[in-house]
Amino acid sequence: MINKIENSSTRKKLPARTEEEIRKILSMLPKEHLRGIDRLRLVDSITDPRLRNSPKNLSQLPGLYHPRQGAQPAWLELALDVLLPQKAPLHKRLLPRLSFRANLAAVIFSLVGQHHYLTLRHSIKRGQLESSIRIYTERQLKRWNEKEQGLRARLFKPLQPLFERWARSLQRRAKSAGKSQ
Repeated sequence: MINKIENSSTRKKLPARTEEEIRKILSMLPKEHLRGIDRLRLVDSITDPRLRNSPKNLSQLPGLYHPRQGAQPAWLELALDVLLPQKAPLHKRLLPRLSFRANLAAVIFSLVGQHHYLTLRHSIKRGQLESSIRIYTERQLKRWNEKEQGLRARLFKPLQPLFERWARSLQRRAKSAGKSQ
């Protein structure tokens, strides 16, 4: 279980009730999936010496899972500059601020999914890991969204299968268009 949430960022002010939101998001997850994670650290941007040679741009990495190493337990790291950019035009700062809670939940679910599949589920092979984590994140986000959006979720629940069919058909069309080019 995550014992502490550390704010190691240089930001003077986080969005209201950020720690409370993080605790609420973590409380939605099964306790078994959080077993072994010691802390969650909020930082400005992720700077990890192991990832310097990585081809991906580290400045755009929203979160990083640090597995257990020796006696040090596993922990999670969240980059606030990716979730809430400061040095961007107003229109590029407004949308991330409006969707901060959802983005925060998605990153936390993804990192906990990594922990769950890397440490607790040994039946998953390396090739299946990314898709398993993506499915885990989508499932948890769906549960979280249904809990958070009470009335709206109940109103649109009957239409959800229709929307999912449309999404699948659009994905098939995009995939076939990508293959033809």
